[in-house]
Amino acid sequence: MKAKLDALERNQTWKLTKLPARKRPIGCKWVFKTKLQADETVEWYKARLVAKSFNQIAGVDYFDNFSPVVKTVTVRLFLALAAAYGWPVHQLDVNNAFLHGHLDEELYMTPPEGYSTQPGLLTDFGFVQSAHDHCIFTKRLPTGILALLVYVDDILVTAPTLEAIKCVKDYLHSLFTIKDLGDARYFLGLEIARNSMGVYVAQTKYVIDIIKDTEMTNAKAVSTPLPLRLKLNMDSGTLLPTPHQYRRLVGRLLYLGFTRPDISHSVQQLSLYLTKPRDVHWKAAIHVVRYLKGSPSIGLFLPSTPSFELRAYCDSDWASCSDSRRSLTRFCVFFGDALISWKTKKQSTVSRSTGEAEYRSMAATVYFFVIIKLRYTLLPTLYFTSVLSTSSLIVMWFGMRNGFVAPSHIRSSLQTADLFTKVLGFKSFSCLLSKLGLAALHRSPTCGGAIENDSSPSAIVVALKLQPDVDDEELVFDVG
Repeated sequence: MKAKLDALERNQTWKLTKLPARKRPIGCKWVFKTKLQADETVEWYKARLVAKSFNQIAGVDYFDNFSPVVKTVTVRLFLALAAAYGWPVHQLDVNNAFLHGHLDEELYMTPPEGYSTQPGLLTDFGFVQSAHDHCIFTKRLPTGILALLVYVDDILVTAPTLEAIKCVKDYLHSLFTIKDLGDARYFLGLEIARNSMGVYVAQTKYVIDIIKDTEMTNAKAVSTPLPLRLKLNMDSGTLLPTPHQYRRLVGRLLYLGFTRPDISHSVQQLSLYLTKPRDVHWKAAIHVVRYLKGSPSIGLFLPSTPSFELRAYCDSDWASCSDSRRSLTRFCVFFGDALISWKTKKQSTVSRSTGEAEYRSMAATVYFFVIIKLRYTLLPTLYFTSVLSTSSLIVMWFGMRNGFVAPSHIRSSLQTADLFTKVLGFKSFSCLLSKLGLAALHRSPTCGGAIENDSSPSAIVVALKLQPDVDDEELVFDVG
């Protein structure tokens, strides 16, 4: 606590003054937290003096109530790029980060919010702030790109050489007191392990915490997130007496989706019933936890292969919602062989045919491509499943993007997007899961533990590979 007070004084966070007329002071309080590492050992004890911001009045005491944070797809793409290039990734923590901000409003007894001075300070060093994600900064070097990813006071930096990373560290240290954590190990609850074959990212500790909190430690594990042929709706079963438990569990499963695309469809289904959850919805959520119990350390494996092809699979499930008859859009995006993004979302309007549903799904996927398109030339491939919407889609995108879309074929056994649209049996589920690049260490990774047995790929990861399903022809669109 004394260290925090000293930091507040040192940064000239406040000054003592008389309270002017018609001004209302805002109270403050101490907040204490024990920060743990992935192996549950104590990293440090934190104390923070915070304002009671619930006393503030919108439009008088403040005008903005948010601070930009990095998108999850940006974190995955950042690590995938570092893995593909074989660049080191280091982690930094800015001490007393919130004290380096500046407020536009005149307030009394309130600490600064956000990290609003970062963009100017970083651009002064030659960084360029991304227009699509304000928390990613890049700088061109003769040997490649220097990239900085910022999440409030947590920072990841990667570059072709350690000398370039050290240069950034020295610059930041000249501005703030930073804690150099070395190689990235535990970032935003993500456990990061690495060797020459690639980067492994998982949330094993987070999964174990969910299992313990739901008292599923001794429960029998299941092989799929939801039972085959399960169809949830808003009227089945009885209302839960304590819906906050269901909402809390679904919220935690949503964050677990950072590294677990295998539960994307299940969590999307559970999220439809947050307002009035029923006992059948709770049982379905517990079924997801039992599935996680059987695979707690599965995570994303981002291989060190120099492939920079951007590739997406998309599909839809027409009128799948029994309550609204709206269709599901689903897609997943690969950067090389690394899965960097996926989505399962109910469409905003009712589609009159499967063709219309497929068209909307592909349009959403192409829009996502536009958002994350990189500055250098890529050859993305987009997989789509419906012949009915082909002609209108090609007309739209050939007209708008000068030949942005071109059709070809793919077998249904390779249509990875099926995993994000429907409840599948074990064989189909496992077959598609093996195509996502998910892997598990033989043992749960310790905080920053390097992947062992570098010379033996079979000793590094447990690949989920089964026999493929029946083959069917489907459409493929090359997006370039």
